[in-house]
Amino acid sequence: MRRSLAAIALAAAFGGADQFLGARSWVVGSWAVDASLLSAPWLLIAFFAGWSQRTAKRAVGHGAACTLAALAGYWAMTLSPVEGAVVTAAGIRGLLAGQGLYAVGGLVSGPLFGWIGYRWRAQRDWRAGLAAALALCCEPLAHAATGATVRFDAVWAAEVAAGLALVLYVAAATLRRAAA
Repeated sequence: MRRSLAAIALAAAFGGADQFLGARSWVVGSWAVDASLLSAPWLLIAFFAGWSQRTAKRAVGHGAACTLAALAGYWAMTLSPVEGAVVTAAGIRGLLAGQGLYAVGGLVSGPLFGWIGYRWRAQRDWRAGLAAALALCCEPLAHAATGATVRFDAVWAAEVAAGLALVLYVAAATLRRAAA
């Protein structure tokens, strides 16, 4: 239980940090906006949440809880004094209306990637590991296909490199398991 609450708290901190980073482009550079707009790291929140659980049912619920906690952290930072926000009922309504589709997406992707994380943990299912890796590797292509190209080469290259490293890890773990 303590680990689950810690994971939820870390997910909320991730969401807040993502929003904070994206709002600091004037300090750290415009690359921060591109990094903040990446979706695959959000999927990995649910993947690792599911990976941490001992049953598929718990993994699905924990993936959803951590995804929604990350969104709550993002929204809390958006409305925080750190961001210069003045919290009003209209501001909260506007934020929730503008961000509502992300919550719907999180209600689908959180449980799905929680389950995928569990499949990797419980069975070392190579397809589950590959799904997480492909989310990283293919996101820059998805951005380009929709016309929202990641502008900074270092951002998309880092994401693809992380995805390729995960592919290598999944392949090595799968081969090691097959040999055992």
